[in-house]
Amino acid sequence: MFLLRLAAKNLCRYTRRTIITAVAIAVGIAMYLAVDSMLLGAAAESERNLRWYETASLRIHTATWWQERLFFPLGGAIEEPEAILALLHDEGYHAVKRTRFGAELLLGYEEFGEDGYIPVLITAIDTNDDTVYRYGTALEEGRFFQPGEMDGIVLGSWLAEDIGATIGSSLTVSTRGKGGFFEAFDVQVVGLVNCPNPNVNRTLVMMDLAAADQYLGMEGAVTNIDILVPERQDIEAVQRALASKIGAIDPSVVLLTWKDLAQDYLAIASSKQGGSALILFLIFIIAAVGISNTMLMAMYERGTEIAMMRAMGMEENRLQASFLVEAGLIGALGSVIGIALGVLANLYLVEVGIDLSFMLRDLDMGFRIPSVMHGAWSLSSFVIAAIGGTALSMLSAIIPVRRALKSPITTALVRL
Repeated sequence: MFLLRLAAKNLCRYTRRTIITAVAIAVGIAMYLAVDSMLLGAAAESERNLRWYETASLRIHTATWWQERLFFPLGGAIEEPEAILALLHDEGYHAVKRTRFGAELLLGYEEFGEDGYIPVLITAIDTNDDTVYRYGTALEEGRFFQPGEMDGIVLGSWLAEDIGATIGSSLTVSTRGKGGFFEAFDVQVVGLVNCPNPNVNRTLVMMDLAAADQYLGMEGAVTNIDILVPERQDIEAVQRALASKIGAIDPSVVLLTWKDLAQDYLAIASSKQGGSALILFLIFIIAAVGISNTMLMAMYERGTEIAMMRAMGMEENRLQASFLVEAGLIGALGSVIGIALGVLANLYLVEVGIDLSFMLRDLDMGFRIPSVMHGAWSLSSFVIAAIGGTALSMLSAIIPVRRALKSPITTALVRL
C-alpha cells in the first residue's frame, strides 16, 4: 500500500508527462481495438456470405471432380444424385443439386457495339435452390428463369455492368458438354442479382439446371450437391455423421465443408489476422518507448532524491518496485482511456460501419462483405488491451530503473 501511495504521488508531481505518456498508450490501444473490430466483423460477415451465396455449409463432389476442380470437369459428375438427396431429406437437411461448368459468353456487335467474349463459370440451379441459398432476396432487377426455361440466364449486377448487359440482352454461350462435344446456345438476360457478397456480384452467371442438363448431355448427373446446416450446428460434426452414410450410397463422393471450398478466403483472412497482430506489436513498441523515456527522465530528475532514500536505508528492491508500480499506473491509466475510446469506436463501427463502396467495386479485397464494413465486439481483445498495456508499461520500466539504481549513492549526493 505504501508503494502504491508513493507511486501515485510521483505521478501527480509530474502530471503533464504522465498525461502525455498515458494518452500515447491510449491512442495505440484504441487503434488496435478499432482495427481488430473491423477485421473480426469482416471475417464473420464473409463467412456468412460465403455460406449463403457461394459454398453452402457442406458440398458433395466426386473425388475425381475434386482432384480436377480447377478445370470444372463434367466427366466427374455425380451420376445418381437422387438417392443422396433422399438420404439428406430423411436426415432433416435441405440440399440442392447444381452443375457448374466453364464457358465463354460471346458478345455480339449489334448488342454490345463490338464482338468479343469473356470466360465465365456458369452455375445451373434447380427450383429448390432458395432452400439452401438466398439469391431470391438479392434480385435487383428482372426475374429468375422459370423451370425448364432454355434461354434465360441471371447475371451478377457488377458483371452485367462491366459488359454492358441489361435485362433482355442476348448472349451466346460456348462450352463443351459431358462427352467433350462443343455446344453453343443463345440466352437472354432475364434478371440481375446484387447481394452482400461482392464476389458473386462480380462473377455470377446462373441458368436453369434442366436446360443445362439438356445442353450438356448430363442425363441427370450433376457436379455437386449443396447442403444447408443450421447456424447453431457444428458443421464438422455434421460432416462426420453424414460422410459414412453418403459413402455407403456412392463410394466415389467426398463431403466437404465450406472451409475446404474457400481456401483462398481463409488464406487471406489468416494474413489479415497476422496484420492485426503486427499492429498490436507496433503499438506495444510505441508504448514501450514512451514508458522507457518517461522512466529515464524521472530517474534523471529525481536522481538525488533516489540517492537520499537509498542512503537512509530504503532497500533497492522496494525502490525498484515503487517505480514499476508507477509505470504500471501510467499503463493502466492509458489502458482505461484507450478502452473507453475503443468502446466508442466500436459502437460506431458495429452500428454504422465504414462505407468502402468506392474500393470494393473495382478492388477485390478477398473479404465477402457488402459496401459497408461493420465491426464486431470481442471481449478477449479488450482484456488483452487492458492487461497488455499495463504489463508492458511495467516491463518497459525495468531497464531504466535498474540502470539508475546501479549508480553509486555518492555520485548523486555530490549534486546537493
